[in-house]
Amino acid sequence: MLRVKDGDEKAFAELFNRHAPRLVAYGDRFFHNRAIAEEVAQEVFLRLWRARKKYRPRARFTTWLYTIATRVCLNELRRRRHRPRQRAGGEEVDPPDNHADPGQVAQARQVAERLQAAADALPERQRAALWLVRLNGFSYRQVADILGMSQPAVKAALFRATEAIRQALARQDRRLENEL
Repeated sequence: MLRVKDGDEKAFAELFNRHAPRLVAYGDRFFHNRAIAEEVAQEVFLRLWRARKKYRPRARFTTWLYTIATRVCLNELRRRRHRPRQRAGGEEVDPPDNHADPGQVAQARQVAERLQAAADALPERQRAALWLVRLNGFSYRQVADILGMSQPAVKAALFRATEAIRQALARQDRRLENEL
């Protein structure tokens, strides 16, 4: 990033190639639409380039990058909140293993959809904290820096998110039992 700060376009391309796939995956968790996630990642790198001269290596680069990414994602979510939600032609899923039981594959897909629906219902900051810690492996301290929260607030957000998902899944289970 220090080379990018000095205007090195090759270094920028290296950063993009290294971090864009994870940023797209991060955005896809918010939008369930690969095209939107890719646009968000491009916006993040555009903002990174524009702000390169302001970069100060006080924290890890990824903390700074995901701070930008989280802000762009949350802003885009707010902007889209008033529009009807659209799903892409389905989430990208690895092809099933030739030896996998089709019933197990279908059940795993159903569980993933239930978890995703429960996570989608979370408040934005809880959802962001959940994705950053559980799926991207950031520390509480890094997430606190990214989201502008204290570490105890991050822990509380994760606890509330986990509880909300647990309760949502329990409600779904009760609804399914009542339908049977």
